[in-house]
Amino acid sequence: MQLITCPWCGAREETEFHYGGEAHLPYPDEPETLTDEEWAHFVFFRANPKGPFAERWYHSTGCRRWFNAIRDTTTYKFHQVYRLDEQRPAIP
Repeated sequence: MQLITCPWCGAREETEFHYGGEAHLPYPDEPETLTDEEWAHFVFFRANPKGPFAERWYHSTGCRRWFNAIRDTTTYKFHQVYRLDEQRPAIP
């Protein structure tokens, strides 16, 4: 069992968390102007890199807050977690 460090609650078992997808995706400025294809691209298409990746996580059974994390997609290791109001750290 892996421990994930919540920025507010500290280290907890991974079963307390839910993955929320890619972090730092800007919402379209004028979504009503998007075509169906552009909207589908925004909703469903995501990066799928191999290695460190910025992700959103939710501490569902703890503080119920969202936070971001830099996690390596090949090893599942969390390199860093940070609150949504904190600046994105450099990806190693």
